[in-house]
Amino acid sequence: MKAVRLTILLGADDRWHHTPVYHEIVARAQQAGLAGATVLRGCEGYGASSFVHTDRSVDLADNLPIAVIIVDVEDRVRGFVPRLDGLPGVRTAFLDEVEVLTARP
Repeated sequence: MKAVRLTILLGADDRWHHTPVYHEIVARAQQAGLAGATVLRGCEGYGASSFVHTDRSVDLADNLPIAVIIVDVEDRVRGFVPRLDGLPGVRTAFLDEVEVLTARP
């Protein structure tokens, strides 16, 4: 089955009404009826500021990278993207075609 993968990059410390932004994204994806969403926590990374966030140092372990991955058919994912507007920390997102190899139950 052909689908698309939306990958949203943000920081672990980004908040929306006192909850993590990644939690809000997953909740909105579920409410929108998308096929699935997964949150992955990174152990190291940097963005536009070139400041490296890493879990190897207590002093630098703030705002570690988070990737939220959503997979569904293209029209549903593209229709969902505007629901991310206004969420803090959502600066970078990627959309790429994927082939789903396992069937939905």
